[in-house]
Amino acid sequence: MDHDPGTTHEVFNQTPPFAGRNLFSGDPVLRSALDALLDPQTEEDLTRAGAYWGSTDALEMARLANSHTPTLRTHDAQGRRLDTVEFHPAYHALMRRSVEGGLHCSAWDGDPTLTGRRHALRAARLYMTAQGECGHLCPMTMTNAAIAALKLSPELLETWLPRIVSRRYDYRFLPADQKAGVTIGMGMTEKQGGTDVRANTTRAEPGDDGMWRITGHKWFFSAPMCDAFLVLAQTQAGPTCFLMPRFLPDGSVNRLRLQRLKDKLGNRSNASSEVEFHGAGAWLVGEEGRGVATILEMVTMTRLDCALASAGQMRAALGEAVHHARHRQVFGAKLIDQPMMTRVLADMALDVAAATALTMRLARAFDHAPKNEREALFARLVTPAAKYWVCKATPALVYEAMECLGGNGYVEESPMARLYREAPLDAIWEGAGNVMCLDVLRALQKQPQSLDAVIGEVERDLGSSGPVSSQVLKAAARACVADPGSSRILTEQLALTVAAACLRQVAPRAVADAFIDTRLGGQWRATYGMLDSRFDAKALVEYAFPES
Repeated sequence: MDHDPGTTHEVFNQTPPFAGRNLFSGDPVLRSALDALLDPQTEEDLTRAGAYWGSTDALEMARLANSHTPTLRTHDAQGRRLDTVEFHPAYHALMRRSVEGGLHCSAWDGDPTLTGRRHALRAARLYMTAQGECGHLCPMTMTNAAIAALKLSPELLETWLPRIVSRRYDYRFLPADQKAGVTIGMGMTEKQGGTDVRANTTRAEPGDDGMWRITGHKWFFSAPMCDAFLVLAQTQAGPTCFLMPRFLPDGSVNRLRLQRLKDKLGNRSNASSEVEFHGAGAWLVGEEGRGVATILEMVTMTRLDCALASAGQMRAALGEAVHHARHRQVFGAKLIDQPMMTRVLADMALDVAAATALTMRLARAFDHAPKNEREALFARLVTPAAKYWVCKATPALVYEAMECLGGNGYVEESPMARLYREAPLDAIWEGAGNVMCLDVLRALQKQPQSLDAVIGEVERDLGSSGPVSSQVLKAAARACVADPGSSRILTEQLALTVAAACLRQVAPRAVADAFIDTRLGGQWRATYGMLDSRFDAKALVEYAFPES
């Protein structure tokens, strides 16, 4: 065939689409972490979920939901207040899939066969879903965590729990009692206070109908199309928690006035808003004046989800980089075979494996905490530390993975751009880094035995390096109590040490030892790719990301 003179080049040496993989069966750390919890049915369910979230369809739904962002509709055509948000059908498709999978409620599943593993199995689903799309996980996380707060008000829980645990997604703007299923959002922070919710000015006054009337604002009002919201407002007794429905019991629309949607760096598929309350009706949750303590019941669970979602994002980004390196030819060889690139990928793989092992171990602690004091202490101390390290590690790792793709990673056609914009969110949401460190310090002060619970596990699982690691943690803890400004040193060391112990339980010895040598015993480093010739970098990559 004659050559077309108008053809300037052929497209070759480009990476094929990264889709069609199974995020469960192809993840050896995740599978190993769950091994003792699986039966044939749960393994089949997780394998099916892993197939979907690694599919072309899931990637396309994620792209569409983030390209066609939510739209605020304050009024209808006749001028009546609506205060609704419209979403692209792809967002609803993602929500429907996750509701059917129980991401919004399965930690509270009443199935007795799931006792002792509800949190861990849900954690695996959330971790895989985050590799597909994170924005819609906001209402999933808040709804699941809201149940912890509602348990402090049994009458409210009795009314709302059956609606929450439904596996049917219903986005219609109707009163909750007319819907097949509901979601719960929250509104805590205000313009002047941010993290300092005790500085909130929103007020609540008791009504004569069993509800309170709330007047004020929220600077961040998450997922405003939820059916009800946990909000904080001041009463004469102090900050108090309330459940505010979108519709009042008489069927009228509650007096929530959405001011605008936030124009966010990432998390674009999800709507976040500013809101004013004009005497909006709400029910008391928990004890009046104990709103902060009530909300903490919910926040602890959302922090676990932040760490899980960030671990999922880390794996998704590195997966893109490894896939690219396996197909791209540079200087006469595939990128994966270029020694420096191999070490960069292997170095990142260590953090991904450790983040996966740590978050899944933490989820298991949540399962056992109600009946096991040591597990409760472990969860109390490790939750803020895990959120701190995993969420802070994510932006740097996602950037390095993006660089592995070169210019192809920096354009919007690549999912790397969306992953990079999403990466900082979990470190900020539900308590930024300093807040997590203060929470670690608070746990040490209120429950000093929590460090003993962690050290016992570290010494058991780290073997010969356990005693040295535990001494380092004890010294850091003493320094932290004496000098709170050093809390970041302890928090990071705590997370890395526990992650190393977790890796020893679920990964091959070579993987765990490489992490221990470079993270606990290695020199200070600011970038990836610092592995030396002692470590089999190619084997590390092949273990973490086996070729399908």
